[in-house]
Amino acid sequence: MRWAVPEAEFMDPGTLGCQGCGGALSMRMVLKEVGDDAAAVLPACCWSIIDGPWPLHSLNIPVLHTAFETAAVVATGIKAAKRHQGKDTTVIAWAGDGGTFDIGLQALSGAAERNEDILYVCYDNEAYMNTGIQRSSATPVGTWTTTTPDERPEPRPKKDIMAIMAAHRIPYAATATSAYPDDLARKVRTAVAARGGMRFLHVLSACPPGWKMPADQAIEAMRRAVLSKVFPLYELRNGRDLTITVWPDREVAIEEYFELQGRFAPLEHEPQTVEQIRSDVAERWQALVDRHERTMALAGA
Repeated sequence: MRWAVPEAEFMDPGTLGCQGCGGALSMRMVLKEVGDDAAAVLPACCWSIIDGPWPLHSLNIPVLHTAFETAAVVATGIKAAKRHQGKDTTVIAWAGDGGTFDIGLQALSGAAERNEDILYVCYDNEAYMNTGIQRSSATPVGTWTTTTPDERPEPRPKKDIMAIMAAHRIPYAATATSAYPDDLARKVRTAVAARGGMRFLHVLSACPPGWKMPADQAIEAMRRAVLSKVFPLYELRNGRDLTITVWPDREVAIEEYFELQGRFAPLEHEPQTVEQIRSDVAERWQALVDRHERTMALAGA
C-alpha cells in the first residue's frame, strides 16, 4: 500500500539545509503525519541552523531551541505545560546523533525511564556534521571524519541506540529512513497514536557533504543501507516484541553501500575490517530475524 502523502506542509521551502539533506527531508515527512497540533524542541544540531536565524523560522509549528544535552527534558517540560493547559499537543524532541547517542543520552535515558509522553526523533547522519564532520558514537567502523582521518579511521563499531532504548521498555521504538517513505509515514502515525508514553524513532539521514557523496545520491545511499542490511527497518513494542517492517527484496553487498560514499575510502585498504563488518551485519540481521519469528509465534501469526 503506497503512502498517500498529506497535502499540508509544515516546513517552508528554501531552508538552510544542504542539497540532499536527509535530515531536512525527514522533518518534512514526519511533520506531514504529525499535523499542526505539535511543537518541536531543537537542541544544537544541523536543524538548529536549518530552521533559520532569528527572526526567520522555517517550521510552521512552535519551536524552542535549546542546549545540546537537553532536548528530551525540555520536551518533557513543554508536554507537562500543555497538559496543564488541557491540551494533548504532540511534543517532538528532534536531535541529531551527537545530541542523542552522546551528549543528550543522559536526558534521553531519564525521559525514557520515566516513560514521558513525548516523541523523540533522532535524525542520524552518523557524525557531528554541523560543527565540521567530527566522529560521534554513531559513526560506523572504518569511516573517515575530520577527527578519524584516512590514516586513523573510526576503530569502534556504531553504538546500538535501539538496544539502549529497548532496555528502557518504552511503548514504541522504530528505525526508519526517508528512502522508504511508506514505512516512515506508518511508523510516525503509530508513534503519534501511542500517546501516553515515550516514543522513539531512529531515522537514518544521509549527509552528502559528510558522507562525501553527490547530493543526488542521498536517497540511493539510504536505500542501499537498508538493502545491504547495514540499517535494518524494524519496530519494537515495550522493548520486547520486534517486527521487521521492510524485508530486502534484492541482495545488495555492503560494498555497494560503501562505494557511493567517500567516507568509506579507508576500507579499500582494510579487507579484514570489511569482512568483520560483513560478519557483524549478518549476525545482527539473523538476531533480528530470530526475534521477529519469536514475536510472530507468540502472536499466533
